[in-house]
Amino acid sequence: MSTWRNWAGTESATGVEVLRPASIDEVSVAVKTAAEQGKKLKAVGSGHSFTGCSVPEQVMIRLDGLASITTADRESGRVTLGAGTGLAKLNAGLASFDLAMANLGDIDKQTISGAISTGTHGTGARLGGLATQIVALELVTADGSVLHCSAEENPDVFAAARVSVGALGVITSLTLQSVPAFLLRAQEMPLPLGEVLDSFDEFADGNDHFEFYWFPHTDLALTKRNNRVAAGVGASPVSRLRGWIDDELLSNRVFELTNRLAVRRPGLVPRINQLASRALSAREYVDASYKVFCSERNVIFRESEYAVPREHVVEVVQQLRAWIDRSGERFPFPIEVRVAAADDIWLSTAYGRDTAYVAIHQYHRLEHDKYFDAFEQIAGAFGGRPHWGKLHTLAADQFRDRYPRFDDFLAIRDRLDPHRAFTNPYTRQVFGP
Repeated sequence: MSTWRNWAGTESATGVEVLRPASIDEVSVAVKTAAEQGKKLKAVGSGHSFTGCSVPEQVMIRLDGLASITTADRESGRVTLGAGTGLAKLNAGLASFDLAMANLGDIDKQTISGAISTGTHGTGARLGGLATQIVALELVTADGSVLHCSAEENPDVFAAARVSVGALGVITSLTLQSVPAFLLRAQEMPLPLGEVLDSFDEFADGNDHFEFYWFPHTDLALTKRNNRVAAGVGASPVSRLRGWIDDELLSNRVFELTNRLAVRRPGLVPRINQLASRALSAREYVDASYKVFCSERNVIFRESEYAVPREHVVEVVQQLRAWIDRSGERFPFPIEVRVAAADDIWLSTAYGRDTAYVAIHQYHRLEHDKYFDAFEQIAGAFGGRPHWGKLHTLAADQFRDRYPRFDDFLAIRDRLDPHRAFTNPYTRQVFGP
């Protein structure tokens, strides 16, 4: 028996049985046995979700034994790997084959199966989330069967299983469509928030990958533009010293200290944010794509993120800023805004619409409920869909209104897991009993 806790400290489980299967056959046996005994089980990745989506009630399956690339075809870019493979290991493995993921989020601590199952995404107006890069997967269902799923084989399950919050079974293997390895030119600079909002579409459409961070109580946003370099341009990475100063000292160690100061002296937060927004000076460098996409995030926080129709994102940010100004509350963490192309995955937050993501954060020692509730109301007025792994209060009836294929997903769940072997409190909240 074991105790499990997620990275953020928002969820935990005690006294659970831990299984570590080393093959797909062992996963199949473990799932079938637990289900026949009436036990509830969950596959658990790295625990980077803030919600209870992966909390095991009785049995926890760790996929550490299925954590490597098994085949890689450089010509086609098709790569098959175990579902427990961490993104950092995957990125390094792909690089050894001169391949890369077309797009990534901003951390690499998750497992590939956990990342796609919760709808993890990066930014890019012409690119989808990580799940859109998956072209096939193997799913162990409650009776121990192994389903092979792709656009051609079990296409309905494939449409449901790529973002499934673990409610359909245990993903054991995935095949992803990678691309030839590429370099990105990163351009980071502070700009007035008004200028960023006024020109948001130009920024989003005019760059391969665009995002910005706005520091509440300031008029500044840190913009990040990442674009593929022309042929013949080589890498010119950030120097080790500059990288340590910007990404470790300022973004982690100093940021931790300023957040601790915010706990004791909340009245100083506006001044702290003004200093923070100016401390991150402009920089430009060229490096391997995954090194540009991913960064270290060591300060513990709480996060809520909503996907809204892209055409409404400026209104959402403006309304959120107005609420912050009225509230009198103080928020030391920046707000992050990203974009993604529409896709056809049933429970993807970008299903059927070009999407913008607004993510808000609060230091883990500060109260966040009032802030997150207000944000949920603002985003909800525009049909916002919460990230499955980040904090929200929505339930099944509200999701039915926001996802056109929600009932189709529930029908797949009824078919594959009629006795709810893969349920837990979170899946009962978002999908019903």
